[in-house]
Amino acid sequence: MTSESRQGAGGPAERELLLMRHAKSSWDSPTARDFDRELAPRGLRDAPRMGRWLRAEGLVPDHVVCSPARRARATTDAVVEALGLDPSVVREAPRIYEASTADLLAVLGGCPADARRVLLVGHNPGLEMLVARLGGGPGAGGSGKRFPTAAVAHLAFTGTWSGVFPDACRLERLVRPKELPENEPGQV
Repeated sequence: MTSESRQGAGGPAERELLLMRHAKSSWDSPTARDFDRELAPRGLRDAPRMGRWLRAEGLVPDHVVCSPARRARATTDAVVEALGLDPSVVREAPRIYEASTADLLAVLGGCPADARRVLLVGHNPGLEMLVARLGGGPGAGGSGKRFPTAAVAHLAFTGTWSGVFPDACRLERLVRPKELPENEPGQV
């Protein structure tokens, strides 16, 4: 399907944005730089679970962009594998690490024009602030507790990636790993 056929009668296309905070990371190595922290056992469990959930919900992205920090990249790799996607759909964006809302909007503005659904994997507090700013409402941002590790915010809007602006999106849902069933369908 072309982007023109998705747009309908010449109007702007409906887009979906999936914002995912990296999975739980380890603090075990006191000498490791923050950038180099690996996933903790809980993160290794939650990242593929969230990928399987995305697949089951039909939320398979056309484009994936992630922070190059080790924990974000490991989260992305696990999610992409669980989704059954080719790893070539992933692009690293150094700007996502320690990003402000403006940085994250700039990263989104660089997404391919024909991508209908984008997954961005990054960090707090930037992601939580972005959800609140794009349309998640006042309760969507702030403490980190509302957007814990491996959580996924699903937003929708009409327009282009370069035209995403504050209050332009609808927050469809915010899903946290602890909200998923302990045993997923087909698992023991």
